Amino acid sequence: MSIYPHQPLKLDRVRTYPLASRPSKVSVADFARVRLPRASLQRWVAALPRILAGNDFRGVLTALEGARRRRKPIIWGLGGHVIKCGLGPVLIDLMRRGYITAVAMNGAALIHDFEVALVGATSEDVPAALGQGQFGMAEETGRFINEAINGGDSQGLGIGEAVGQFLRRHPGARFRRYSVLAEAFRRRIPVTVHEAIGTDIIHNHPSVNPRALGAATHRDFLLLAALVSQMDRGGVYLNVGSAVVLPEVFLKCVSLAANLGRLPRGITTVNLDFIQHYRATQNVLLRPTSLSNARLPKAGAKGRIQAGRGYALTGHHELMIPLLAAALP
Repeated sequence: MSIYPHQPLKLDRVRTYPLASRPSKVSVADFARVRLPRASLQRWVAALPRILAGNDFRGVLTALEGARRRRKPIIWGLGGHVIKCGLGPVLIDLMRRGYITAVAMNGAALIHDFEVALVGATSEDVPAALGQGQFGMAEETGRFINEAINGGDSQGLGIGEAVGQFLRRHPGARFRRYSVLAEAFRRRIPVTVHEAIGTDIIHNHPSVNPRALGAATHRDFLLLAALVSQMDRGGVYLNVGSAVVLPEVFLKCVSLAANLGRLPRGITTVNLDFIQHYRATQNVLLRPTSLSNARLPKAGAKGRIQAGRGYALTGHHELMIPLLAAALP
């Protein structure tokens, strides 16, 4: 016999209800359908479960298709890994098809794209080079990028436009057809580059001009803010592979646009990465969309704006971006 003064609850008076009467979040109507052999990728997407990431993936496709149809900005924020894992051709094809109207890069993405355009290769073995004092010391990378930035700054250009112009004109850029920067310049698609001093190998090179670098990257920040301010009612921003720099920059662009009376409302944001980091979740997916929704007119008001939405897609860039691109019409 138990020594405790308390008795366990008895179940004889517990109330139950019929299972079929219960509202459930998952139904067989939402289940995946088996994809037929040789079916199109569009049919594969339609066969995904209408649950969680299956719905999110379709939601991203719908937002991109809608933004292209309404000629709203579709801005891709790119980290370095996106370029160095070989996705330049896919991104260039998305430019051609109207699914990229602007690109924001961190410094790593700039460097990898530049090296690919110049010699058709990138991504050095850091541990092997670091102890020899050779990490980041490739002559052409540092000298040519800094020269492009310095010359572009004297013309009032940002880093993205200046380096894109250099790659289009430099006879040694034999692999420019793989370069996002070069192709964007050819198509007059804005590219902005957002440098943090000390984060990139070009800052170690003797040719660096900090004044030109700072002025040019600030010019790019203001250009990106102008593009973000045009996202109202249907624009899309995708943060792909940047955990810190670009999420911080994007949030400041939203703040600047709002301060000038051009808050982008009813937008779609996407974070696509291996891991859903704090800054990308807060500064890309949650804060920009929740702030825009706070100022929406009351239901039924004239000119009602559709609520913004943030989507998190988790996976390897070299799988997810080609899949996303192939699923778009």
